[in-house]
Amino acid sequence: MRTIAALFDFDGVIMDTEAQYTLFWNEQGSVYLGENNFGYGIKGQTLTQIYNKYFLGKEAIQQEITDKLDEFEKHMYYEYIPGAKDFIIDMKRNCAKIAIVTSSNEKKMKNVYHAHPELRELVDCILTSEMFIKSKPSPDCFLAAMKLLDISPENTYVFEDSFHGLQAGIASGATVIGLATTNSRDDIKGKAHFIIDDFVEMTYDKLLAL
Repeated sequence: MRTIAALFDFDGVIMDTEAQYTLFWNEQGSVYLGENNFGYGIKGQTLTQIYNKYFLGKEAIQQEITDKLDEFEKHMYYEYIPGAKDFIIDMKRNCAKIAIVTSSNEKKMKNVYHAHPELRELVDCILTSEMFIKSKPSPDCFLAAMKLLDISPENTYVFEDSFHGLQAGIASGATVIGLATTNSRDDIKGKAHFIIDDFVEMTYDKLLAL
């Protein structure tokens, strides 16, 4: 039996959190930059990437935003993308190797584990931002997960929603499944090998049949 691995981004892929982050970052963009709809423009970027691009040299503002973000993440709603939990369970039932590969830090993920203590039991490993130097769109995080799971890119499926994440998945050599949860199908067309809206009808067998 062929052994495969599934590498899942977290926000917008496993948990439906992106709309909440958009509201948070829209507020920061309005307060500090006088920009509207700032949240959409920074989707998929890490905190470091956002700071380096928009708040470079503004350490006091960076700290203010970080403190606000930490507090915001404590009270976020962490709800599964439709079908995500059942799909992961089905993958595990069929002996697939499973990892979450996220740009979120461990502090944020502790809030997630509090809301969903079962999450860590559903997967083989969870890689957070502290575990790799280069963030997406670099493929390093996905390659690190493959090494940890002892799996080749040819036998790996990456599930991503953001432009940076999709780019990183492609660069890793894996088969990339784009989730049209954060960006539309039209927006991510050509950036993934396959596109799905959610995991409602996705199973291990259907994944292999793609």
